[in-house]
Amino acid sequence: MIGARASSADFDVLVWSDLVKSSMDQGIFATYLQLGRTAWAYVGSGALFRLMRLRKGPMIAALYPILALLLQLAVAGGLAGAAFWAFMAATGLIDSADTLLFSRGMAALLLGAAMGYGLLRLFRRFDRKLFAYYLMHDFAFTAQAGGAIPPALDARMRQFRGTIRAAMNGAYDEVLVVGHSSGAHLAVSVLADMIRAGLPENRPALAFLSLGHVVPMVSFLPHAHRLRADLHYLAARDDLTWVDVTAPGDGCAFALCDPVSVSGVAPKGKLWPLVISAAFTQTLSPKRWRALRWRFFRLHFQYLCAFDRPGDYDYFCISAGAQTLAARYKARKPSASRIETPRSGFCGMVP
Repeated sequence: MIGARASSADFDVLVWSDLVKSSMDQGIFATYLQLGRTAWAYVGSGALFRLMRLRKGPMIAALYPILALLLQLAVAGGLAGAAFWAFMAATGLIDSADTLLFSRGMAALLLGAAMGYGLLRLFRRFDRKLFAYYLMHDFAFTAQAGGAIPPALDARMRQFRGTIRAAMNGAYDEVLVVGHSSGAHLAVSVLADMIRAGLPENRPALAFLSLGHVVPMVSFLPHAHRLRADLHYLAARDDLTWVDVTAPGDGCAFALCDPVSVSGVAPKGKLWPLVISAAFTQTLSPKRWRALRWRFFRLHFQYLCAFDRPGDYDYFCISAGAQTLAARYKARKPSASRIETPRSGFCGMVP
C-alpha cells in the first residue's frame, strides 16, 4: 500500500557483476596493466579532457582509483627500497668490499620485493574500504573495447531483453526499466534493441528511469558507435517515457547532463529524456545531508534509497506505486540547469 492505493510489483535484475569480478581475479599485476590500458583509452582518445570540461566531479571519481593504486604502488616501492638498503646495511654490504656480491645483493632485492608485494596484497585486502580495485576494474571493463560492448556482456543483455519482452506480454499496467550509474547506458541499448524488434500491440506502458548516469564515460569513447546510435534512436521514440534523474550533490554522476545532447547525437524532434534533479539538499534533511555529504560513493546510491523529505522523485513510489512514470511527470518541466551542449569528440553512430 502506497498512499491510498494498493499496488504490487515484480522485480528482475540484470546481473553482470560476475563479468567484472572475473577480471578482478586476475591478480595485482594484471590490475596495474589494466590501469595503464584504461588510462590510455581516455587520454589517447582525448575523451578525458572533454569529460573534465563537462563535469569535474565524476572525473575526479574516475581518477581516484588510478591515483590510489599508483600511490599504493609508490608506497610499496618505497618499502621495498627501504628493506633493500636496511638489509644491505645490516649485513655490512654498503661499506664493504663485498657490496657487489651477487648472492647477497639478490637476497636484499628479494626481501625488498617480497615486502613491497606483501604491502600491495594488504592494500587489496582492505579494498572494501578503499574501493580502488573495485572502481578500477569497473572502468577497465567499460573501456576495454573503446566503448564497444564486450561480447559476454552483450549476451547477458540479450537475455535480459527477453525478460523485458516477456513482461511486455504480461498483465501489467507498466513495465519500468531502471538503470543506475553504469547500468543506465546498458538499459539504453537493451531498450533500443527491443523497440527496434517491435513491441506488442496490446501492451503495458513502457518507461525508462535512468539514475545517476555516467553515460558520457562510454559515449565519448571512439568505438561507442552502438551506444550513440541507441541514444539517438531512443530519444525520439514516442512509445516510451524516459526520465533522467541526477543531483548536483552526487559527485560521481554527470549531474543534469542530458546524456543524448552532450554526446552530440540529439535527433530532430527529440523527446527524451526529461532531465530533472533529485535535489539532495532539499529532499534530504539537514542532518541526513551532513551525514552523507562527504560519503561520495554512498551518496551515489541515494537514488535507490529513501528520502526523509521526498519531492516528486521518490524511488519507492515510482517503482512500486500505482502511478505510471508518464502520469507522474506529465506536467513536469525539465531542470533549467540542465546541460545540453555537445561535448564529445566522437559522434559517429556507424562503425
